[in-house]
Amino acid sequence: MTKLTVLGTSAAWPAAGRASSGYLLESDGVTLELDLGYGTLSRLLELSPPPELGGVFITHAHADHAVDLHGLYRVLTLSRPPVRSPPIFVAPNVLERVAPLEGPRGAEALARGLDLRPAAPGRTYELGPFRLRTFSLPHFTPDLGVRVEVGGRVIAYTGDTGPSEEIVALARDADLFVCEATCQGVPTGDDARFLLSASAAGRYARSAGAKRLLLTHFWPGDDREVSRREAAREYGGAVELAREGMEIALG
Repeated sequence: MTKLTVLGTSAAWPAAGRASSGYLLESDGVTLELDLGYGTLSRLLELSPPPELGGVFITHAHADHAVDLHGLYRVLTLSRPPVRSPPIFVAPNVLERVAPLEGPRGAEALARGLDLRPAAPGRTYELGPFRLRTFSLPHFTPDLGVRVEVGGRVIAYTGDTGPSEEIVALARDADLFVCEATCQGVPTGDDARFLLSASAAGRYARSAGAKRLLLTHFWPGDDREVSRREAAREYGGAVELAREGMEIALG
């Protein structure tokens, strides 16, 4: 059986009692962490201590998706004894954003302490039972949506994205589509190019034939039920709202 556990759901910063983006996949005894935003590391450590963590994939360099990678570095290197790093796939610019937290030579330190593997769009990566395929999606910084195939199931995750037909390819016939839904109503300005509304998330899920839609990346303070209703009007199927600690079994 494959299971997804939601560690964090907030956009930009963690709302009170919540965390930013982070999702843990487990299958055949192997764990894969998707993103490590603010506040996700402590939740991850409860579920998958470092010796058990199979791998990490960071979709882009924004802190609400990547900052706790620095915390993971410290866990791995400062534990007694140190813990060997799992493979960590990182989108462009992630190391450049996170490394300064470790000081002027932080990039060298992280490169020594972490098994970093640069990820690029249009590539396929293997990690235990997981097969990961990447898609370039529009955002304020390069973002890699990831399609995870495991045990005959497909989990598609956008990271953060603006409108793009690549989203349909990413989520095509997915058993679970984890889609950002930062905006409510009609986005304006740069948000219209680089973020999704809940309605757009619903339209993409319908176009892709996704079997299940899980909305996430909510703006702190917004009424999440509004996002659910907006997406449901476009999708036609049941729309779920991601919440911290939520578990979804697949297969």
